[in-house]
Amino acid sequence: MIKEVLETIYFNLGWKVIAIIVFSFILWYILNSFFSKLFVRIRNQNKKGARIKITRLELMRKATSTLIFILAIIAILFMIPGFSNLAYSLVAGAGFAAIILGFAAQKTLGNVLAGISIAVYAPFRVGDKLNIFDQFGEVEDLTLRHTVIKTWDNKRLVVPNSTIDNKEVINFSLGGEEVLWTQEIRISYDSDIDKAKKLMLEEVKKHKDNLAKKEGKEKEPFVRVVSCEDFFIRLRAYYWCEDAWVAWRMSHELIESIKKKFDKEGIEIPYPYRTIVYKKDFEGKNN
Repeated sequence: MIKEVLETIYFNLGWKVIAIIVFSFILWYILNSFFSKLFVRIRNQNKKGARIKITRLELMRKATSTLIFILAIIAILFMIPGFSNLAYSLVAGAGFAAIILGFAAQKTLGNVLAGISIAVYAPFRVGDKLNIFDQFGEVEDLTLRHTVIKTWDNKRLVVPNSTIDNKEVINFSLGGEEVLWTQEIRISYDSDIDKAKKLMLEEVKKHKDNLAKKEGKEKEPFVRVVSCEDFFIRLRAYYWCEDAWVAWRMSHELIESIKKKFDKEGIEIPYPYRTIVYKKDFEGKNN
């Protein structure tokens, strides 16, 4: 039976099958070229909402490509003697099959639906900078199944869409990428608070990534006393940066520069002090 089917395909349907396959690849190539040119045009326009369009179009491109090859396989099955009845049965029982597949592939379907939801409602887009799972990253790709995030250390975090759709995400790119960042420093109670605040502010202002250098007083940094703890006073510097990546790097550089400045100017960064009292000391007093 199998031999007869293969011979029939080879001698009678070979050219038709090849034609369908070739046509499918040509159609796939044309659509991909169309989407690629569309992506370039949207990026060059640099208009508001461009990332949302690119994200949705990318998802549409992948869905369309998948659909082309699925239809090609169905068309080939209809042409093969003995398989046409099977194809009709599959189409007729599509509802029942969908129920079975739904139970068998709940996670996969959940990821697909979540991917469509992300593309439609756009909580984040391709190119957006996120904080998720305590990681800084940039959305590099969005597929029907998963989202690829390029982390700050150049790794790729692959997250199923259903997981990321139910996760709280900090998106630094919605409504502009400028971000107000903070850096905390602790000083001792013996240190001069006003002097410490002044030194911190000087270090922030002279940093090359301080956005106030470009945008003026609206983005001026400032320092506040935020709490008095058991053995230290907590100071916090607030400053604007052009995006979260720059702010993250700037915060590390400020820790070093402020520490060196404090050491030079006699501002103490404290550590816990403990007083140890031995039991024998009390016993001696009681006697």
